Amino acid sequence: MELSLTTSEIGEVAVLSLAGEVDLATVPKLRDALDRVLRQHPGRTIAVDLDGLVALDDLGLGVLLGAAGRVRDQGGDLVVVCTDERILRRTASTGLDRALRIVPSVAASAG
Repeated sequence: MELSLTTSEIGEVAVLSLAGEVDLATVPKLRDALDRVLRQHPGRTIAVDLDGLVALDDLGLGVLLGAAGRVRDQGGDLVVVCTDERILRRTASTGLDRALRIVPSVAASAG
C-alpha cells in the first residue's frame, strides 16, 4: 500500500494528513513531507493527522519523534491527531504518547 500525504492550514496550524501505510518503503516520503512543512512553517504548530493510516511501524514513530525535536528547536510544536484505537494503543505501547501531545482533532491541536 502507498502513503498519501496532504498538507493544509487550519487557522495558525499547519496540517499534514497521512493516509495508507508508514513503513520502510514509505518513510522517506513522510520524512521529506515533514521537512518541507517545517521549512514552510517555522515556529508554528504542526499537526500530523494519523487517522487515515492503516499501519504505522517503529521507523515511522521515530520519524515523528525526530520531527518533533526539530519543530521545537524552531520554537514550534508538533502535535499528533489520532482517534484510531489501534494506532493509539501503538503510541501508548511505545511511549510515544508521553513524548508527543496526541489530540482527537486538528481543532484541539491549537490548544
